[in-house]
Amino acid sequence: MKTETPPGRIGWQVPDFSLKDPQGIEWRMREHLGDRGLVVAFLCNHCPYVKSLADRLAEDAKTLLEEGIQVVGVMSNDYESYPDDSPDNMAKFAEAHHFPFPYLVDEDQSVARMFGAVCTPDFFGLDREGTLQYRGRLDNLRYGVSPATPRVPDLVLAMRTIGGTGHGPTEQAPSLGCSIKWRGEDC
Repeated sequence: MKTETPPGRIGWQVPDFSLKDPQGIEWRMREHLGDRGLVVAFLCNHCPYVKSLADRLAEDAKTLLEEGIQVVGVMSNDYESYPDDSPDNMAKFAEAHHFPFPYLVDEDQSVARMFGAVCTPDFFGLDREGTLQYRGRLDNLRYGVSPATPRVPDLVLAMRTIGGTGHGPTEQAPSLGCSIKWRGEDC
């Protein structure tokens, strides 16, 4: 189901969390905030919206990492009901799209619920203290629509602003994607 993200809780202090990647290696948020901030991207493998932007996300993530801004992907879907989103398939998806960032499993969906994530993709930009400063889209390109204007990398621009000033942009366009597949709920 197509879902648009609501406005973010700008100024919300994100509690520390830890998740594991498909190989079982633990990752903790507070250890990866970096001096210029952190992007938390809620993704999955089967959503056509994510598939359409995965390569652009990988390129933008490389740019951000080169500029000292950390990036992490989180997969929160119920992969028992949606096996394309299984940890094994996450590893394959990340490799196929050359993700330069960890892609983590939110097994109990607690991190997605904590953030209020509603769809994939759903992007959250944190400052160096772990405070939410951005919730929006990757860029101005839309799934299934031929671009009428040049690409504007909203997430990169927002994170540069956050990295430089500690504050996100005043205007933030919502992301659009497939709803998160919650355990025990019909989607």
